[in-house]
Amino acid sequence: MRWGLIPFFTKQLSDVKGISTINAKAETLRTSPTWREPFKKRRCLVPASAFYEWKKLDAKTKQPYAFTVSDASLFAFAGLWDAWKDGEGHWLQSFSIVTTEANELMSSLHSRMPVILHRREYDRWLSREVSDQPPIDLLRPFESEDMEMNPANPLVGSVRNNGPEMLNSA
Repeated sequence: MRWGLIPFFTKQLSDVKGISTINAKAETLRTSPTWREPFKKRRCLVPASAFYEWKKLDAKTKQPYAFTVSDASLFAFAGLWDAWKDGEGHWLQSFSIVTTEANELMSSLHSRMPVILHRREYDRWLSREVSDQPPIDLLRPFESEDMEMNPANPLVGSVRNNGPEMLNSA
């Protein structure tokens, strides 16, 4: 599974080079050709224990922050997936995380945030029943009071660094 949705209608992978499809804006899911079909019938959950955002301290320095959900070690982002077949018949499955406007806690660092679903909403988000009313109401900011924001290890900015020690500032 690849992060960065490749729409089913893509002719060649080179057609999506330079286009960022790792995040899907909630406001465009019903109108954008890239997101419209996945939103109707290919919704998924993207499990996470935290996510990061960086605050610019000065021209050269950024401080990462880890965001978690207060009452859970794991939670899920609203996601969309698609499957694309190349000219040789090989399938590539890919996904994107749905984003929305930032809640009060997140807005101090960024104007957007991932859509975090409540556990009670998982089944509804995943439902494949054809409906004139997809679950657009679930695409809202998660409650600030149910989240925590903590300084994270500056080494988190490199993909070579991974592990629970990234959640804590060094």
